[in-house]
Amino acid sequence: MTMRERLQAALKDAMRAKEAERLSTLRLINAAIKDREIAARGDGVEAGVSDGDILGILGKMVRQRQESARAYEEGGRLELAQKELNEIKVIEEFLPRQLSADEVDAAIASAIAEAGASSIRDMGRVMAVLKSRYTGQMDFSAVGPRVKDSLG
Repeated sequence: MTMRERLQAALKDAMRAKEAERLSTLRLINAAIKDREIAARGDGVEAGVSDGDILGILGKMVRQRQESARAYEEGGRLELAQKELNEIKVIEEFLPRQLSADEVDAAIASAIAEAGASSIRDMGRVMAVLKSRYTGQMDFSAVGPRVKDSLG
C-alpha cells in the first residue's frame, strides 16, 4: 500500500469515526501533497508525488508544528500548543520510526564510506546518500552538523 493510499484510508476512517481533529490534520496533509503536485506540474513533471516526497512533506510538517508549539508555549497559549502537538501525533503515524542517536552515527559512518568522503567538500554527497536512504527517519537539520564534525 502506497503512502497516498494509506492517507486516503485514514481519511475515510476518520470521517466514519467523526474524529474532527484527526480529519482536519489528514486534510492538511492532503492539501500539502496536492500543493507539491501542482508545483511539480508547473515545472513540467507529470509523474506525481512519490512516497519519498510525501515523507519529506510530512517531516517538514512535523518540524513546523514543533516550532509553532514552542512559540505557543512561550507565549502562554497552552491550548494552541497542545493542538499542534496533537497534529504531530497524527502526522507521525505515517512516518517511519525515527533512528536513535547510535543508529544515526552508524548511518553517517556508512554514508561517508559509501560516498568515499574524505573532507568537508564531500558533505553534499554524504547528505545525498543519507537522504536517499533515511528520508523521514532522521532530522537532517540536526544530522548536518554531525556529518560536518565527522568529516572535519
